Amino acid sequence: MWCIRKDNGHYQATPKQLKGIVIKSTGSWYEVRSPDGKTLACRLKGIFKLEGSKNTNPIAVGDKVELSKEDKGDNTWLIEKILPRENYIVRKAIKKSEHSHLLAANVDQVILMATLTKPRTSLGFIDRVLVTAETYRIPTTIVWNKADLLNEKGYEAIIELMAMYEEIGYPSRLISAHEKEDVEELLPDFNNKINLIIGHSGVGKSTLLNQLIPDLSQKTTEISSFANKGVHTTTFAEMFPLDDNSFIIDTPGIKELGLSEIYDEELSHYFPEMRALFGECKFHNCTHTHEPKCAVIEAAHQGEIAESRFLSYLSMFKEEETHR
Repeated sequence: MWCIRKDNGHYQATPKQLKGIVIKSTGSWYEVRSPDGKTLACRLKGIFKLEGSKNTNPIAVGDKVELSKEDKGDNTWLIEKILPRENYIVRKAIKKSEHSHLLAANVDQVILMATLTKPRTSLGFIDRVLVTAETYRIPTTIVWNKADLLNEKGYEAIIELMAMYEEIGYPSRLISAHEKEDVEELLPDFNNKINLIIGHSGVGKSTLLNQLIPDLSQKTTEISSFANKGVHTTTFAEMFPLDDNSFIIDTPGIKELGLSEIYDEELSHYFPEMRALFGECKFHNCTHTHEPKCAVIEAAHQGEIAESRFLSYLSMFKEEETHR
C-alpha cells in the first residue's frame, strides 16, 4: 500500500506499509532497518502486549516486524505486528523474578566474549550462556579476549579451557581485540550471519566492534580499578552491519545470567556431553544429581565430563528446582 506526500515541492509515492528488522530498542522508541537499508524511527501502536507473555520487553533487536506509516506529517512509523521468531535469547528479568527479558531475536550465532583477567569471566557464567543458546540450538563461539595480558600460567590455563570447550563442540578463539590482525582472523566467523555478542562489562565488546567497524566509534572506558569490575559502556542492545549480509548485535554488559524458560527435568538436554549419554542411566527419569548407576555422574567421576561443567549443571539444577 502506498501514500502520496509532498517533498521539496514535488509529490512522491511512499509505501504506507513495510516490513523491517529492529536494529535498536530504547524501551519506548525503536529503530527499524527497511529492506532498502534505510533506518526508520518507530514506536509501538497503542498498548502492545503479547498474549500470555511474561517478557518485560515485547520487542527485541533482531525481531522482524510489520510497519505502517503514521498519518502525521513527521517521518515516524508504527510497529503493527511482530513476525514469528525463529529463535531468541532470553534471560531472567533482574527486578521481576517471574518475568523474562529478551536480549535478541532471530540470531544465527552467539559470540560469547570472555576474559581470564581484568575482569575474570566465571565458568558458571559461560556455561549459562551456552545452555541458553542450546535451548534453540544456536551455535556459539567463545572468543577469549585480552591475550596480551596473559602470563605463562594464564596462557596455559586458557589453552586448557579452550580445549575443554572445543571437545564438546564450542569453537574457541584467543585474541587481543586491540590487535587488528587478531580481529581480521575472526571475520570469516561473522560472515552471512546475525551475530549476538554477549559478555560481562569490560571484556572488550566495544573494542572489538570498533575494530570490526572502524567508523562506529563505540564509546569505550577503562576498567574500574575498584573491585576490578568493568564499566558499562552500552546502554541498549543495537545491531550494526558488517556488510549487506552480516550483522552484529551488541548488548549491555551482563553481570549475571538467570536462566529462563528452562525446566530442571530438561536442563541436561542442553549439555552436549550429557545429551550424548541419554538412555544409559538406570532410571529413565534420572536427574543426574544423586541417583545410583547414573551414567552422567559416573562420567563426571571418571573425568569424561569436566568437573566445572558438572558443577555448573548442579548449580543450575538447584536454582531451577528452587523456582519450580
